[in-house]
Amino acid sequence: MKRETMDYKDYYKILGVPNGATAKEIKSAYRRLARKHHPDMNPGNRDAEARFKEISEAYDVLSDPEKRRRYEQLGANWAKYQSAGAPSWGSWNGGGVHVDVGGSGAGGFGGFSEFFRTFFGERGGWSPGGQGGFEEIFESHRSADLEQEVELTLQEVMRGTTRTLSGGSSRRVEVKIPPGVRDGSRVRVQGEGRSARGRSGDLFLRVKVLRDASFVRQGNDLTTTVKVRLTAAVLGGETEVTTLDGQRVSMKIPAGTPTGRVFRLRGHGLPSLESRTERGDLLARVEVAIPSRLSRREKELFEELRKLES
Repeated sequence: MKRETMDYKDYYKILGVPNGATAKEIKSAYRRLARKHHPDMNPGNRDAEARFKEISEAYDVLSDPEKRRRYEQLGANWAKYQSAGAPSWGSWNGGGVHVDVGGSGAGGFGGFSEFFRTFFGERGGWSPGGQGGFEEIFESHRSADLEQEVELTLQEVMRGTTRTLSGGSSRRVEVKIPPGVRDGSRVRVQGEGRSARGRSGDLFLRVKVLRDASFVRQGNDLTTTVKVRLTAAVLGGETEVTTLDGQRVSMKIPAGTPTGRVFRLRGHGLPSLESRTERGDLLARVEVAIPSRLSRREKELFEELRKLES
């Protein structure tokens, strides 16, 4: 047996949150960092693996109210504990009690640091099993959450929609998806994930917006192509633009409008997810329609026009 020298670990700093962070802030920081440094995302990267273990260890302590309370007491008295030989919580009484920790490296006790094992036990309350401490910690927290992909048309993004899905309790859950939701965003349904370790996870819907044959999304703006008669493009006129929600909007065409000119129809785009009263714009790109068939009279007129041009 040998006595390990331990350094105090600042779990708040590891997760990048302030000391007074809420449980929600701690969970959000953990998820973001865990995704970034997870070994599955960084195969063969030992630095990422070590960072992931550290992140998981910090979250295990700060997400548990009792462990967090003990840890904060420890932080305030760390110098005393260190000089006393880093006592365990079960045996410390303010005197010079030493704790000897056997083994070395991250292989023992599932990869927790000596600091963690000394003050929170070998696994800090986690049951044995899994494939290494870092994997086990990550899986135990995320296993309660469910994530499903949901496909939406642009029309559904425009007006909002609902989906009926199976939650972790095997019951049907109707989920409302708000207007203006973006591709790749996640809609959270609290408490509808799996039950794991005495808690219910959440259900997340990851949005995939399908391509539309007539409209292209750019933020909250939409772009569409509008065919304009040759005479209207040359002489000026009006044309109708059909919006995503089926409205017919009149659009003036100035004389001499070329193919590719874009007109902005304000307020006819997608609703803003942040503000229900705001909407994006519809950008109408002109495509001048060249007639493929001409009557005899039309052909005569074009011939006359050609003579005038020459």
